[in-house]
Amino acid sequence: MTQLRRPDECGVPDPMQYMHPVLKKNYGKWKYHDRPRPGVLHHVALSGDEVWTVKAGTQRQMDIFTIRKLADIADQFAEGFIRFTVRSNVEFMVSSAAKVQPLLDKLAAEGFPVGGTGNSVTMISHTQGWLHCDIPGTDASGVVKSLMDDLHAEFVREEMPNRVKITTSCCEINCGGQGDIAINIQHTKPPIINHDLVAGTCERPAVVSRCPVAAIRPALVNGKPSLEVDEKKCVCCGACFPPCPPMQINDPVHTKIAIWVGGKHSSTRSKPMLHKLVAAGIPNNPPRWPEASAIVRTILRAYKEDARAWERMGEWVERIGWPRFFELTGLPFTKYHVDDWRGSRGSLNASAQVRI
Repeated sequence: MTQLRRPDECGVPDPMQYMHPVLKKNYGKWKYHDRPRPGVLHHVALSGDEVWTVKAGTQRQMDIFTIRKLADIADQFAEGFIRFTVRSNVEFMVSSAAKVQPLLDKLAAEGFPVGGTGNSVTMISHTQGWLHCDIPGTDASGVVKSLMDDLHAEFVREEMPNRVKITTSCCEINCGGQGDIAINIQHTKPPIINHDLVAGTCERPAVVSRCPVAAIRPALVNGKPSLEVDEKKCVCCGACFPPCPPMQINDPVHTKIAIWVGGKHSSTRSKPMLHKLVAAGIPNNPPRWPEASAIVRTILRAYKEDARAWERMGEWVERIGWPRFFELTGLPFTKYHVDDWRGSRGSLNASAQVRI
């Protein structure tokens, strides 16, 4: 039998070995680039070499058959090269303009929309959801699929004032990151504890130390070691559930969706921004999440009609003000939208630059 290679614990693989020969040859030596049409990038090197990149969207969580289909398309129409972006778009590279249209036709025939470049709604990044994570309150990939079904036209066209980056997170701890629009889960009730299972399942000191607001403490219930929650302190974040499944935080009625607006990671034109809450208590209603989708469409419509060219969503809101934002979108303003905590201003790294 062939001796298997031992894994190298050295981080991500070297990308150069998978790079298209034209990209490898002209790495860092590009003259200019343009977009012949939405979803297609054209790069010209100082040497005169040219390469066209075609970007297509996927369903995010992919089965092996879809991956093989994409690989077959790359072999037949894209010189054998393909790469996946961080938002699970796929990009095919070709070195001839004549190969672009056959590739576009094949992707359309197989149901992969081409777009996501320029001022469009890019593919939505999301957390793992029920497939991999141990704490999700919803299926983030399902939210993405239902949203992109609604926003398909804004993915294949470039008609937004600027790029719109949407994120989803399937729990309140939020590993989804900042986004122009963020769809996050919020648990609204403290966990329900099955005291009979805690002693044999949970490492109680670890659970106590995991709580960010010190709302959990050891307890003796029915003569068995267990835990109790101070509901006045509890912020319903769900951090206790992964190390202690008997502390069930998910609830089909009280687990809700919240929508946040105006986040930005980059330093382009303005500093990075934290997104702000604009809608809460939205039903977590699979499999199509119609209430959340309707609010996202409303926000995008107002932004598209009112923002100036090249304004990101947060920059647009800062210019018109939050009262005007709620007026344009028709979203109700409640006491939950008032953020009076100013402590982050002293610790927030308001720059995209890495500091050591």
